[in-house]
Amino acid sequence: MIKDSAQSNNGAHLNGHSNNGHQLADEIGENHVGTSYDTPLRPDAFEKDDDLKIELIAKHFKEIMLILGLDLEDDSLKGTPGRVAKMYVQEIFSGLKPENKPSITLFENKYKYNEMLVEKNITFYSNCEHHFVPIHGKAHVAYISNGNVIGLSKINRIVQYYAKRPQVQERMTMQIANELKEVLQTDDVAVLVDATHLCVSSRGVQDVNSQTVTSHYCGIFQEDESKRKEFINYISLNSKNEI
Repeated sequence: MIKDSAQSNNGAHLNGHSNNGHQLADEIGENHVGTSYDTPLRPDAFEKDDDLKIELIAKHFKEIMLILGLDLEDDSLKGTPGRVAKMYVQEIFSGLKPENKPSITLFENKYKYNEMLVEKNITFYSNCEHHFVPIHGKAHVAYISNGNVIGLSKINRIVQYYAKRPQVQERMTMQIANELKEVLQTDDVAVLVDATHLCVSSRGVQDVNSQTVTSHYCGIFQEDESKRKEFINYISLNSKNEI
């Protein structure tokens, strides 16, 4: 489970002021490499309330817009700093707040269903932590009950919670899997994420066709190749009629 702890020493080193530190940070960002399993957070991350965060972000974003030469007296732009600030805090980065983690209720598996349950094509929108541009795609999740089950919508909510923060796809995939393992009290969990990164398609190499696929297999999905193949086969089905 994610601890939302402070930055590791590695992360602190990357934030240093040496030229080598900046070069390494740029190289990591351009190659879309993550530096930690936990989302890198400062120790004081939750000291400011949402209203203050919105106020401060709006102030600083206004400065960015002015530096870019935009006329904030224009009716179309004058409200943009506030809109962006609210969007950051209340929507696209709301997964940074531990209070927003979905509350999960477990139910006894009274019908003794002991086969794989797959929730596929869970649409998510996230943001690349290197350039703060969108990542969007589908998450596919499977688990085998260890005596308890959860409502299907809660799986979607767990995916959304970890997506709504600055992310690296590999980290997000592992965070979703480990959260499900803890919540469901089973090791038999699989997560596969298929996503498009706008930091690849809209800037840099500008490849609009490439996609990134990551997976994390635990328990029987890691140990048994036939279970992994079964999971992939379910994902590949185009309609309910093909089952």
